[in-house]
Amino acid sequence: MKTDVLIIGGGPAGIVTAVTAKQNYPEKRIVVVRKEKKVVVSCGIPYIFGTLRDVEKNLIPDSVLTSKGIDILVDEIEDVDMEKKIAKSKSHGEIEFEKLVLATGSIPIKPPIKGIDGNNVFFVRKNPEYLQELMKRINESESIVIIGGGFIGVEFADELRKLGKKVSIVEMLPHVLSTSFDDEFCELAEEELRKIDVGLHTNSKVVEIKNGGVVLSTGEEIAGDIVIVCVGARPNIDLAEKMGLKVSKNGIVVDEYMRTSRPDTFAVGDCAEKRDFFTREVKPVMLASVATAEARIAGANLYKIKAFKQFKGTLGIFATKVGNIALGAAGLIERQAKKEGFDYVVGKSEVADKHPGTLPGTIKVRVKLLFTKQGGFFIGAQIAGGDTVGEMINLVGFAIESGYTAPRYMTLQIGTHPLLTPAPTAPATLKAAEDALIKICGNK
Repeated sequence: MKTDVLIIGGGPAGIVTAVTAKQNYPEKRIVVVRKEKKVVVSCGIPYIFGTLRDVEKNLIPDSVLTSKGIDILVDEIEDVDMEKKIAKSKSHGEIEFEKLVLATGSIPIKPPIKGIDGNNVFFVRKNPEYLQELMKRINESESIVIIGGGFIGVEFADELRKLGKKVSIVEMLPHVLSTSFDDEFCELAEEELRKIDVGLHTNSKVVEIKNGGVVLSTGEEIAGDIVIVCVGARPNIDLAEKMGLKVSKNGIVVDEYMRTSRPDTFAVGDCAEKRDFFTREVKPVMLASVATAEARIAGANLYKIKAFKQFKGTLGIFATKVGNIALGAAGLIERQAKKEGFDYVVGKSEVADKHPGTLPGTIKVRVKLLFTKQGGFFIGAQIAGGDTVGEMINLVGFAIESGYTAPRYMTLQIGTHPLLTPAPTAPATLKAAEDALIKICGNK
């Protein structure tokens, strides 16, 4: 088989790379090789179990690719000859290519816990058949223990409580979500989890998994018919290492255009190394939003630099929902800013998300923004409130990436509506920027 562009991996990064490449180079043949017959929406995995109740409802249709003339090959690439530009597949023989894109994703981390290989232990895998088996076991269970209180663990807990299950989270850090939010926002999430009767065991570590649950380092035992491990993932760089590409423990090393250490070879998504937007230090961020941004860069620039992009680094824009509260973060949280030695000020606001605040369904929006003391540059944001938080944090993320300052952000022109936004007299994030600017001016 011969193709112009070979993409290894059929998740969001591989799909968007293929679509973008086809748009920019319509005359080129593009082949996407993936192991799975069907592709799940990775961010939607927790919602299969409590909301969708069906794995089939959380799939990306093949027509996203095939309707654009992109070929799909369900197979596994075992090795790549970089000199001859030939990939060796398990079932379809050799594939010749001009350009190669690695979108091999990530693999769940398997912590060294006694009993981790038990048949009552599940991981968050992007495999429809595996998820179908997990659904069956969840339906048969009364109590479930989740190891890990990050986004996936918290979202699983929220969903499984909708099924009437007894759910417990074990998190070794002081709070759930604490790698992405400051304590006061983590506590809002924990408050919501307790409202729906999720058991929280923070500052705790699982040392053994048994058939009936888990044992903590304190000796406490928590009942659980099954255990779901949500402690993160590592970049899938096995093939890249075999190919002799430059890699680190955090992924395949790439430049601003997602090019690897070998000519005509790119890497995108979870398998590619990320560097922090502010410090350029390696940053272990695995988000579909980041992966697809990288994919658009690679897809557009496979044959020539069409989309000039100095990819400064990964900002990291997060959003989640727990119970009735949505939380979002972008850039640096205060804990990180302090650790990195930034001289910063904090701006805060608390306003109703509708106006007047007596409207049904009104929720309080809490905003915390970080700006540098010198120059007032926007470096971080956290927001908690209703469903509008998702778009609010995206606006803030754009402002941070665009180099906005406190006065520039505070004077943005925005649209408002009583049912959709805070009052024009008190727009949530703009008021927090105003609060920060007062403090900046007071420091001069």
